[in-house]
Amino acid sequence: RAPRARPRLVFHTQLAHGSPTGRIEGFTNVKELYAKIAEVFDISPTEILFCTLNTHKVDMQKLLGGQIGLEDFIFAHVRGETKEVEVTKTEDALGLTITDNGAGYAFIKRIKEGSIINRLQTVCVGDSIEAINDHTIVGCRHYEVARMLRELPRAQPFTLRLVQPKKAFDMIGQRTRTSKSPGEGRVASGKETLRLRTQGPAVLEEGPSPSEEEAARRVDDLLESYMGIRDSELASTMVEAAKGSPSVAQLAQGLDSVLGEFAFPQEFVAEVWAAVCHPKGDKE
Repeated sequence: RAPRARPRLVFHTQLAHGSPTGRIEGFTNVKELYAKIAEVFDISPTEILFCTLNTHKVDMQKLLGGQIGLEDFIFAHVRGETKEVEVTKTEDALGLTITDNGAGYAFIKRIKEGSIINRLQTVCVGDSIEAINDHTIVGCRHYEVARMLRELPRAQPFTLRLVQPKKAFDMIGQRTRTSKSPGEGRVASGKETLRLRTQGPAVLEEGPSPSEEEAARRVDDLLESYMGIRDSELASTMVEAAKGSPSVAQLAQGLDSVLGEFAFPQEFVAEVWAAVCHPKGDKE
């Protein structure tokens, strides 16, 4: 007899600023996911800036990364108003942490308190960076955008063109809500997740263990401190590589073969290996 087919994986989705609930299935990566959402709501995939899981709010702790729990509800944040901000770099660091949506848009994940950007009230977490000095950066990865910003000269003003996510009324007024959006606050079972991969099909796998989640969080912190980016999927990939590498040299070689475009500094690779393999500073 022919093998019995696995049940179809169907996810529920809404536009974060408000919409009916849609159903999507049959995607294997983030770009295909955006295309499915766009098809349901009759919009262009390029309208979608990023997605959050189980909340319609711009919550950077709930960003959709490389894994979706089978019970997760997907909220798509779409393009809202465009704004231009002039910035003068009075310090080496702007105070921005950049991430990207996996489909060509880099956006602001964190703003450091007391930083240059923090003093500009018009710049917000969740804003997509569309251009630097009229040079479009759509299609660039987050690490490329972070490098461009680091290399800008001090004391010379530059312009950021930003696109903010479209806001619902309750996001603007911050009024008390009488009921939650479908799926908000829902907690996934943690048993199985759909793992989206840049190359190859999506796979159904067990969710990460607490120790793996903690290791990925430490590596994500290192990415921010060394490169000015946060990327939970990249951090998870690096944790997997470090666990299979008996030494820093072998980890460096492995990362260079699959992630060479990042050009990770040697001291960063050493810290990643230590964070994963010797998280408490244990001595061999």
